[in-house]
Amino acid sequence: MNLKLIIAVAAFAAIPALALAQGAGAPKAAKPTKADAQKIVQTIKGEKAKLDAYCAISKLGDQAAEAEQKKDQKKMDDLQKQADALGQKIGPDYVKFTASMETLDPDSKDGKEIIAILEGLDKMCPK
Repeated sequence: MNLKLIIAVAAFAAIPALALAQGAGAPKAAKPTKADAQKIVQTIKGEKAKLDAYCAISKLGDQAAEAEQKKDQKKMDDLQKQADALGQKIGPDYVKFTASMETLDPDSKDGKEIIAILEGLDKMCPK
């Protein structure tokens, strides 16, 4: 998965979490750290069901990119609901982490390192 797609998938999965946080008057999500990314990767790698959910979110991200190009809002909404349900299966730490990815500059040193950590998970997903 390429850099832009990783950010898009993270943002795609984070939308419900962000909406929930904004509705509750919660502070803006903190920037993700390499330690956060490593923790998420270990959590997901350690349980097949969580890895399956992560891989499914990745596929939904691909579909969402296509729907966005076609300006198909209904499809985007349907995919978002599916991604939200899958994110919940992975757990609250994942939801919080994906929300924090919105603040990540993918061109920064930390951004590149975090993305490299996450790419390890992508390699575990079937093509």
